[in-house]
Amino acid sequence: MSLKNPAALEFLQSRRSRPAKTLIAPAPTRDELLPLLTAAARSPDHGKLEPWRFIVLEKGAMARLSGLTHERGVALGKTPEDIAKAQSQFDMGQLAVAVVEVQKPSEKIPAIEQTYSAGAVCLALLNAALAAGWGANWLSGWQTHDPEFCRQAFGLQDNERIAGLIHIATEGTAPPERPRPDVAALTEWVVE
Repeated sequence: MSLKNPAALEFLQSRRSRPAKTLIAPAPTRDELLPLLTAAARSPDHGKLEPWRFIVLEKGAMARLSGLTHERGVALGKTPEDIAKAQSQFDMGQLAVAVVEVQKPSEKIPAIEQTYSAGAVCLALLNAALAAGWGANWLSGWQTHDPEFCRQAFGLQDNERIAGLIHIATEGTAPPERPRPDVAALTEWVVE
C-alpha cells in the first residue's frame, strides 16, 4: 500500500512554471542538478527502453546556441521577430537541460509511447527543479524542431529529437497566478 504524501500532492496542485525570462544567476551546480536528473529519470518508461537522454547546456554554451539560432532562422526565412524570440531563451539563459527523445527499435513498445515517456521526463524534471526551490520553465521553439539546428547544436542523430529545453536557475520574480482549467468541465465519469 502506498503511503500518502499530502505535501507532494499540495505541491503538484499549486505548482507554477517560472517564465524563463525571469530566471537569473545562479543556476544549479552539477552536484545540485544530478538529483533533479535522477528524479526525472524515474518517469514511466514502458519496456525500460530509456527513450531519452540529457544534454546539459551551461552558460558558456548559450551564446553559441543563440548565434546558431540566428543563422538557421535566416536560412529558413524566419522573420526577424521570430528569430529574436527564439534567440532570447539562449541570450538570457543561465542553464538548460535539453531532454532528447531517442526513438529505439522495439516490436513491443510503439514509438508514441516512447514520445510520451520523453514528455514525462520533461515534466518530471521541471517539477523536480521547482520542488528543489529553483525557478524552471519548459521551452521549445521552431529551432528545436529544425533537424539541421539539432544536428549542429546538439549532435542529434536521425532517431533523436528535442522533447524540451528545461531552463533552471534562480527565480528573479514570482509570476502572477494564471487561470487554471475547469477540471469538472473536462472530466467524464464512466460508470457502466
